Amino acid sequence: MKRSASRKTGQPNSTVNSSAADLFRSASSKANTKELERIDNLFYSYANGSSGMIDPEGIEALCSDLEVDHTDVRILMLAWKMKAEKQGYFTLEEWRRGLKALRADTVNKLKKALPELEKEVRRPSNFVDFYAFGFRYCLTEEKQKSIDIESICQLLNIVLGSNFRSQVDFFVEYLKTQNDYKVINMDQWMGFYRFCNEISFPGLSNYDPQLAWPLILDNFVEWMREK
Repeated sequence: MKRSASRKTGQPNSTVNSSAADLFRSASSKANTKELERIDNLFYSYANGSSGMIDPEGIEALCSDLEVDHTDVRILMLAWKMKAEKQGYFTLEEWRRGLKALRADTVNKLKKALPELEKEVRRPSNFVDFYAFGFRYCLTEEKQKSIDIESICQLLNIVLGSNFRSQVDFFVEYLKTQNDYKVINMDQWMGFYRFCNEISFPGLSNYDPQLAWPLILDNFVEWMREK
């Protein structure tokens, strides 16, 4: 008899638990829907009505509201978080992806999320991916594989300037004075990041040209040693 009674008293509890879980799921779903609505509304406040995307003008307005310059590395970090594909443009899907991940459905929340985003990007495991993304994001034409020297110099300053100031300054000076290269490809771009991380600078004592470095870095080291 006692066992039967305990089974009976157990049933209402499981019903209550189930109802509570359903209520929680329902409230959570409503909250997510509301958050997505706010994220979408924020998108449309910057989007171009005819293209349905946030274009360079919209990004400039966003930067103004976030109180950051459009060349600020954190805007590129935001594009990385969104997995944005076209430079100077954000689609609704990209915007949703980035802002949901940052839990930011207002300009104020997005502004507050930027320092945390920067910390996330600067973790070594993420930074290599971000560095490669920076190059791909600047490939504006279909089938484009390389970027002109002037744009590369600007990109280096934005992406690597705070990490490797001395290396970037010398490499930019070299790129602007040499005549052998008009463009830089992904292999050369990634090679320079490896160079910054592995080679003692400005001594260059552990640089071995016999190792698989892009030729442009052999030339850069030679130029440095002559200086």
